[in-house]
Amino acid sequence: MKNIPRNLGHLLTEQVNPDSLNLDQLSSLELVELFNREDAQVLTAIAAAKTQLAQAIDRTAALLRRGGRLFYAGAGTSGRLGVLDAAECPPTFCTHPDLIQGIIAGGAGALVRSSEDLEDRFEDGMQAIAQRHLTAMDVAISITAGGTTPFVRGILQGARQRGATTIFMACVPPEQVKVDADIDIRLLVGPEVLAGSTRLKAGTVTKMALNIISTGVMVQLGKVYGNRMVDMAVTNHKLHDRALRTLQDLTGLERSDCALLLENSGRNVKLALLMHWTGLDKQQAANLLDRHDGNLRAAKNSNDHVK
Repeated sequence: MKNIPRNLGHLLTEQVNPDSLNLDQLSSLELVELFNREDAQVLTAIAAAKTQLAQAIDRTAALLRRGGRLFYAGAGTSGRLGVLDAAECPPTFCTHPDLIQGIIAGGAGALVRSSEDLEDRFEDGMQAIAQRHLTAMDVAISITAGGTTPFVRGILQGARQRGATTIFMACVPPEQVKVDADIDIRLLVGPEVLAGSTRLKAGTVTKMALNIISTGVMVQLGKVYGNRMVDMAVTNHKLHDRALRTLQDLTGLERSDCALLLENSGRNVKLALLMHWTGLDKQQAANLLDRHDGNLRAAKNSNDHVK
C-alpha cells in the first residue's frame, strides 16, 4: 500500500491521557473539573521553560531595537495563535504592522477555515521565508505542538539559511523531536484530555508563552511605563478612556485636564506624560523621547530637557 503515514503515536502530544479514558461517560461538571486539573499543567510547563522564554525576549528585543522584525509561523492552531498575537501588538503597543508578523500555512483563509493539509508542504514554509526577505536582523519563532509539521520545519530551515535568529516552540521533549535552533522552547503539558487535540492544553500553553514573549519584548523596547500601556493606539472609546485614566493616575490631574493634555499631544499617551512632567511642548518632548529610543522612564529621568 502507498502513502501510509509514519506512526507518530510516540509523541507526547499524541499519547492517550490515562486520566480521561472515561471522558464520554463524565457529567458536564466532572468534565469541567477534569479540564481544570489538566490545565494546571500549563503553569508548570511555563515555569520549566522560563530560562528559554527569557532568552527569547532578550534576543528578540535586541534585534528589534536595531531594526529587525519578529515572525511567528505555524499551521492550524499554532499558526492562528501566532497571527493573533502579532495582530494584537499594533493596538496594544502602537507598533508598525510589519514589526511583528504572523505566518500561517494556507494564508489568511486558514484563519477561519481549516486547511490542515497544507501543513505538510515543507517547501511552502521555505517560500514564506523567502517572500518576506528575512535577514540576520530578524527573528523567526516556529510554533508546532507536535514538533514535526513540515511547513514549520521549512520555516525553520529557511530562516536559518538566511541567518535569522531561530526559536523553536513545541510541546514534545527534545528526545522525541530534535531541532537545530538558536533557542529551543519546550512546553510540556502532557497528553491532551481528548487524545491528540492540541488546541487544548498545547494551545493554551502556546498562547501564554507568546503573550509573555511579545509583552516582554515590548517592555524592553520602552512601550510600557510601570505596568501601564503608554504606547497604545487611542482608536476607540475604550482605549480613549484607558488613556485618560492612565494620565489621571500618573499625573494627578483632573480628567478634563487630562483630556486637553492628550489632545495637545496628538493622542499620544507617552508624549502627554512627558510634556506634563517636563513642561516641554509636543515637538520638544518628541525629540527628547527620540534621544532616549522612545523609553519614557529614561527620558523623564534625564537631565537634557530642552525648553
